[in-house]
Amino acid sequence: MPDVLCLRPERDFTSIGVVPPEGLDIAYRTPDDVDLPGLIRGARALVIPAVGPALPGALFRDTALDLVQVTGAGLDRLDRTVLEEEGIALANVPGGSNAALAEYVVSNALTLTRGFHTAGAAIRAGDYAGHRKAMVAAGRRGLGGLLVGIVGMGTIGQAVADRCRAFGAGIAYFDPARPELPEAQPVTLDALFATCDVVTLHLPLSDGTRGLVDAALIGRMRPEAVLINAARGGIVDEAALARALEAGAIAGAAVDVFSTEPPEKDNPLLTLGGAAAARLILTPHIAGVSVQASQTLFSEAWRNVARVLLDDAPPHHRVAL
Repeated sequence: MPDVLCLRPERDFTSIGVVPPEGLDIAYRTPDDVDLPGLIRGARALVIPAVGPALPGALFRDTALDLVQVTGAGLDRLDRTVLEEEGIALANVPGGSNAALAEYVVSNALTLTRGFHTAGAAIRAGDYAGHRKAMVAAGRRGLGGLLVGIVGMGTIGQAVADRCRAFGAGIAYFDPARPELPEAQPVTLDALFATCDVVTLHLPLSDGTRGLVDAALIGRMRPEAVLINAARGGIVDEAALARALEAGAIAGAAVDVFSTEPPEKDNPLLTLGGAAAARLILTPHIAGVSVQASQTLFSEAWRNVARVLLDDAPPHHRVAL
């Protein structure tokens, strides 16, 4: 039996110069491999990506696992109750994607507020001069002087705040766990959606956050405001967001995550057309992915596995179950 079962291809690591620790027998599999249940029973550690289908809790019953190591921050693939009952430690790598996620927010906020995403189709259709005139007349705004509202002011939210401040934006935030932060204004969730020019989400998916951004909250946004979701898809009512885009009730949205991934063909965000579709930027859960981020995440994850299995030490960043 292998010491470690890894649900990422080995090339994910070697292609960016990350070498898994020597001295460990590592088997690489996918969640669909038929021998996965047998291998997981004998392995001491399981390494998984943060993004992917949920892993059934039964998979973790009666195994030799000492550690489940996530190569990112997200934990919603796992049944944490089962891990606790089985005495299996869970660890992640918080903060490794902060810079990449902050870049995603800033680049999409600028693209949406300045309307860059609308120009390509117009130019290809031969409307260069007309579309330029329309963009000038629309009084497109940069981030300087705008108010960016951050829902969830953890390490990612704070990284986003730092980048947005560098562009001259003001920062408001909603996070009951952090009532005071320098250079940022705590507000209620309703006030954030009603007053901010850019609303960006950075909180985990849980029973308390599922469907949090509903039709009522989206309805509070101003017509010139934009919404960015690079957190988890289930946090936003996708049908309500689609209706707001269809009605022109908000200026635009950038969506990196979906309620089911890949999204179904009938997902309301995918069925938009015309001007509504032009107000929407879609990306495939890629906001936190860059070579730099992956090098940090993967290196830290493997160091933690070696720490537990080779050094017989407790894991770093152990998650409370």
